[in-house]
Amino acid sequence: MTAPTPRTRGEELLLARISAAAGRAHLGRRLATYTATVLRGPAQGGPVRAIRLLPALARYRRSSAPKVCANARLDLYESGMTVAVKGRIHVVRYDATAVFQNSARPRGISALVGTSCTYTLTDVERKRIVLYRRPEDGEAAKWGPAIQRAVAHAQLPRAWAALHKGEHLAFGDIWLTAEKVGWGEFSVPWPQVQQLAMKNGAITLTIHGKHHTLTPTGSKIPNLYLFSALAERLRTEALQE
Repeated sequence: MTAPTPRTRGEELLLARISAAAGRAHLGRRLATYTATVLRGPAQGGPVRAIRLLPALARYRRSSAPKVCANARLDLYESGMTVAVKGRIHVVRYDATAVFQNSARPRGISALVGTSCTYTLTDVERKRIVLYRRPEDGEAAKWGPAIQRAVAHAQLPRAWAALHKGEHLAFGDIWLTAEKVGWGEFSVPWPQVQQLAMKNGAITLTIHGKHHTLTPTGSKIPNLYLFSALAERLRTEALQE
């Protein structure tokens, strides 16, 4: 049996800084550690709209192509995560972030071919972090969905309670209430929604046997897993009444 490679002094110091940052943010127990790729600089342009219950996100600015920073360290905890890149440690709390998932390859990294995906989050300082899933990165198949599930799990109780208090939740251009789902000026009561699904990167509703596309792309929806969980609960609850 091969003995584990001893950590270097630098690795020990980094781990201590990560643990201290996670402790200050009350992230709980560390669950997993991955090597991730972080994009420095904007990955996509255009404004970002967060869920109304969350702090508003800053606007994205169009700028030069993003730079790929490999070998970032990603630590997932019970209540959040840390991203250590270039000597800096970003702290994200699952109950106070918005995550955008985009399957389009960002500009400036066309040399990387195959299926790719970016996950854009905000840390506790309201700064943007873009995690990039490279085609050859098998670990990202684990940490990508794990982050989405953790954010949905952390925010679902508060969002569900808000809906049943009569509040209106906006996910980008789509909005939900306990009675309806809508986008723009169009809305439909939940009992009329036969199915909600992702199709070709867009959210589609089936109403009276017809498919309606809500948005051009699911990447414009913050916390897609949370949106899907709420929508399915509301749809199912309406059918049982």
